[in-house]
Amino acid sequence: MMKRDTKEQIAQEIAEKIRKSQGFYFTEFQGLDVKKMGQLRLEFRKAGIEYKVVKNTLISKALRDVADADKLASGLKNTTAVAFSYDDPVAPARIIRKFSKDNEALKFKMASVDGVVFGPDSLPQLSEMLSKTENIGRAAGLINNVISSVPMVMNAVMRNLVSVIDQVGKLEK
Repeated sequence: MMKRDTKEQIAQEIAEKIRKSQGFYFTEFQGLDVKKMGQLRLEFRKAGIEYKVVKNTLISKALRDVADADKLASGLKNTTAVAFSYDDPVAPARIIRKFSKDNEALKFKMASVDGVVFGPDSLPQLSEMLSKTENIGRAAGLINNVISSVPMVMNAVMRNLVSVIDQVGKLEK
């Protein structure tokens, strides 16, 4: 049995991880053997995601200061492991979805991504979202296209302006 001060310390550590993460995901892993759990942890580690098995009561304590904590608390049933993503908030969704296709024992419970709570049916939607890096790349591409077309537009505008001035000059003659 864990001592009270140890429980408080763990709850504080989990709360800090929640504050630092851009997204955190609750999963149920009951039925995954040690080998499969090791494979899952390795996939998370490769993506820079921290994956921890935590008692539900300690997660509840850690969630005290989180917005929508009541919505998140509803996912704290059975065994719970939390995936903390500090860089890419949707990377855990991709890993969970892919891994759970071959391992039915891994179940997605819910997630909080940038403060928005996603329920148990949201995994497909989350896993198909673009990462922030991909969004930035797309935005940069769009901006580049717009900037590269500005000289053409400016040239066309100037040509039209010259043409109009030329026509006005011809009318005055």
